[in-house]
Amino acid sequence: MKQILIPTDFSDYALNAIFTALKLEQNRSCHFILLHAYEPDNRNISNRQNTVRTGMVYDAMRKDVTNKLEETLQMIAKVCDNSPHKFSTLAKRGDLASTVSELVPKYDLDLIVMGTKGATGNRQVFLGSNTVKVLKKIWSCPILIVPRKFNFQALRKIVFPTEYVNFYSKGQLNPLVSLAEAWRSQVLIFHVAQEFKLSEKQLSNKKIIKQRLGSIRHSFYKVPIHTTVANAITKFTEEKLADMICMVHYQHTFLERLIEEPVVKKIGFHTEVPLFLLPE
Repeated sequence: MKQILIPTDFSDYALNAIFTALKLEQNRSCHFILLHAYEPDNRNISNRQNTVRTGMVYDAMRKDVTNKLEETLQMIAKVCDNSPHKFSTLAKRGDLASTVSELVPKYDLDLIVMGTKGATGNRQVFLGSNTVKVLKKIWSCPILIVPRKFNFQALRKIVFPTEYVNFYSKGQLNPLVSLAEAWRSQVLIFHVAQEFKLSEKQLSNKKIIKQRLGSIRHSFYKVPIHTTVANAITKFTEEKLADMICMVHYQHTFLERLIEEPVVKKIGFHTEVPLFLLPE
């Protein structure tokens, strides 16, 4: 049974992430763990010497969070009557990124699913601050980021951007292969570069990708980048009517630069489809 963690702040976009995950895994038995990590407003515990007041604040928050988690479960139950899934809830004191980091080995997680607000106003910010913090903290578990307005229907096409620079070890692409097999998806391998002449190493890595995908339908593409890598990926995804973007979450790559706070605030990397990040 797959172990899937879904952090929630009880917002509409967090709820959309939950239902997207349920649809995505509708034919496989999963254990969904709904998490809310909480910390009180410092103004409510300004006098840290007053341990009684601090304890009361935390107790009140825990009760409120627990009630909201139960309400969320009730909403899920209305649409999952005969579901093969198991559900549980966690109300944890602490910051979200650190809490998620602790839960990855504890529950041997297979996937983390997070909702995001998407582009907001003129800032064009795709990734919210909590999502960014989790991405910077978690490198050992696949993460699925679901935009607020995404309405999942089917997983027909998955875009897989690559520079062919990195070697994909055995099992590294298994989460992608597993999803593609479950939905009979086509994987669109998108060469991200301005120079398309491949070195021997890149040619070898390209061949490895083909081997790793096995019988999964796949095709290779290369498109000149005229603006930024992020915009090129987004445009290609839109043109191909793809349902998801999948990338390996390498450190020290364009993705890491993308999630740095100043870049997130300036770059219009706002995809309308989920972003599936695989661990390095």
